[in-house]
Amino acid sequence: MRMFRTCGIVFLSLLLLGGCAPKVTRIEAGEVRDLSGRWNDSDSQMVAEAMIQDCLNRPWLSEFSAKSGKKPDIIVGQIRNRSSEHISAETFTKDLERALLNSGRASFVASAEERQGVREERLDMDVNAAPETRQTMGMEAGANFMLIGTLNSITDREGKDAVVFYQVNLELVDLSNNRKVWIGDKKIKKFVERARYRP
Repeated sequence: MRMFRTCGIVFLSLLLLGGCAPKVTRIEAGEVRDLSGRWNDSDSQMVAEAMIQDCLNRPWLSEFSAKSGKKPDIIVGQIRNRSSEHISAETFTKDLERALLNSGRASFVASAEERQGVREERLDMDVNAAPETRQTMGMEAGANFMLIGTLNSITDREGKDAVVFYQVNLELVDLSNNRKVWIGDKKIKKFVERARYRP
């Protein structure tokens, strides 16, 4: 009898644990699903693409190309998160880099952290690589412009409902003279309505 009771308890425990297991459904990487109303991957990609498109359609680009005869080299500098949420600035920076590079209208220079790793590789080449495959030190492309910016948010809450407002500000700075050649912003507003208990 005790054995049946133990088996029954184990069986019920397994049923309860199985009922608590999450259900996972794979979705397309580009599919938009707003669950919490917070900043998400879709916001990051949409804002990056829209702002880079705006940036590259302004007069500074044609002026630079006419003067230099080449595409500008751009580096993404610091993007500060000044919002009330924990937002990965690195993810947004990578979305900006991708949009810049894929536009085909500007060249892209690696960040300071990335350059350090490349420099270490070139130093290693000096010792270990065949002479005909070595890359020379001191031949890096310097950036003509740096993209910097901030990500801000304001939350207006009443009871379970909230309106979340995001504003991304970006500026493109000419590294030869520190002049700002483009300033852009993108705004997103979300109404988050929480389900109410109805008896």
